[in-house]
Amino acid sequence: MNNEHELIYEGKAKKVFSHDDADKVIIEFKDDATAFNALKKAKFEGKGKLNCLISSRIFEILKNENIPTHFIALKNENTIIAQKIKIIPLEIVLRNTAYGSLCRQTTIRSGTDLVKPLIDIYLKNDELNDPLITKDRIELMNIISSKELDLIIGLTLKINVILKNFFKNIQLKLVDFKLEFGYDFQNNMVLGDEISPDNCRLWDLNQNSDTIVSLDKDRFRNDLGGLIEAYSEINRRINDFI
Repeated sequence: MNNEHELIYEGKAKKVFSHDDADKVIIEFKDDATAFNALKKAKFEGKGKLNCLISSRIFEILKNENIPTHFIALKNENTIIAQKIKIIPLEIVLRNTAYGSLCRQTTIRSGTDLVKPLIDIYLKNDELNDPLITKDRIELMNIISSKELDLIIGLTLKINVILKNFFKNIQLKLVDFKLEFGYDFQNNMVLGDEISPDNCRLWDLNQNSDTIVSLDKDRFRNDLGGLIEAYSEINRRINDFI
């Protein structure tokens, strides 16, 4: 990254730099992979580039469907230009199929397709290990108003319909995904962060057996191997479809 751009923030998977325009930022995707609140870490060459390219394509699809996002343009293969936003400290997880923590915390069997999408909200706080949080607690902590939370939930449900259909077209099942929202300089609510195999569970529908084939970060979480190959396959299918 050019030295003239100041590093504003570095997270687990991305670096955020200043832009010549104060209302914009430059976001660089890193090759780092983390899981279990960064207790497990590794580096995969080319991962940042793949997540950047996949996210950019998906943001373009969402913008074409009138979903407000922070994405402006792809700068290069591992960097985007985005609106500078103030992130709301909530992680919005939408589940179409039961898997992972939902099954560990309930009696729902893994792989059960849910009758309707389930939205779980987590407080974005590493020290507290990102706990599941209720609407009443969000109101009690004065994080956002109930009206703003309703707006986020409405946008998340719309995004789910768009993404489910898109991924189905490229033979992928959208099991669940995590979103983050924030406010732009005009105080509009917009979708931030990224949408990639790092924060979506995607199962390959091109399988003849009942065996689940994950093409997402579960390959790293569960020591399945082939993470870059899985991400590359998703990128290839997106490019072939678009």
